[in-house]
Amino acid sequence: MCIFSQPVISVNDTQIFARQTSRETQFLVYQMKYESSTLNAMILPIPVRQPARDESLRFIDLKDYPEFFEDLADGFPYSNPTFDISCSSKSAKSVADKLQVFKVGNYIASFVPGIKDFSRLDKRFTLPTSTWAKIPLYQNYGFAVFQLAAGSLKPHPMAFEFETANDSIYFPTKHIHDGKIHDEEKFDHVLYLQHAGFDSRVYGYKNTNVVDKSTGLIRSKFTAKHFCETERTHEIVSPNLLVHRKFIRGEHPNRDTEITTVGDPENPTLNFRYWLPYAPWVLVGGAITWFLIRRSKIKKMKAAQSDKPIVDKLGSEKQPPQK
Repeated sequence: MCIFSQPVISVNDTQIFARQTSRETQFLVYQMKYESSTLNAMILPIPVRQPARDESLRFIDLKDYPEFFEDLADGFPYSNPTFDISCSSKSAKSVADKLQVFKVGNYIASFVPGIKDFSRLDKRFTLPTSTWAKIPLYQNYGFAVFQLAAGSLKPHPMAFEFETANDSIYFPTKHIHDGKIHDEEKFDHVLYLQHAGFDSRVYGYKNTNVVDKSTGLIRSKFTAKHFCETERTHEIVSPNLLVHRKFIRGEHPNRDTEITTVGDPENPTLNFRYWLPYAPWVLVGGAITWFLIRRSKIKKMKAAQSDKPIVDKLGSEKQPPQK
């Protein structure tokens, strides 16, 4: 789910997309359903490369692509999830000033470079210093903050690109919904990601929820351009890569999720595993082809031999009998 600055009544149906780039950044897209009785804010911690600057994160507006996650789900035939995300970009002022606020689609958003910079943000949209002190991992993190209206809503997708400090793909899944940090929380997440290293290892597509044994993730049937309008994503989704997903549901340790990657994030290598399911058919086809070619050669050899003159014991030639 995520971290909220004020208590929420409920949060569910969380969808997150992530993609690393060759320029050492990561895209992140986020959407969920929530119910809050008051004006609230969602705080997404991110492992931003240090020293963090106000320009270390770029918001992206996906308001005009509300069906973003629905299209991603179409890459896994026979699945029925629903999803979405949104945001935009700019830089902020010096640490002594108020943080710059961005109007991104239907959101008011800010980037907080570090915990100390929450003092530059409206107090309604942060957590007490004592709460942050209980999460030492976040001392070197930045934070994307989105103001949320009161009510029972499913806002359009939120999206941004940030300079990442991680080699792995990062998903902000730690929960703080009531101002307290619990060891375990109830999850209702679908995580989507793209990375060429996974494309280079996967086997062929099986079915909507079948996990690929080489990655531990579910791969899409085709590359993203076949089911996602990638030109509407502002380069968030790579058209020529597969999409992989992971479900996290039920009670789990309350922590963020990182997925280890190997290889170039954008350029897959040749993958022979994809063709393994077709190997038996290729072998059968090859054997049949060899048999037909061999039979044809034998026929030609016999025909050639039957056309040769016959030499008797005295050395005189006899013509082969007429057919």
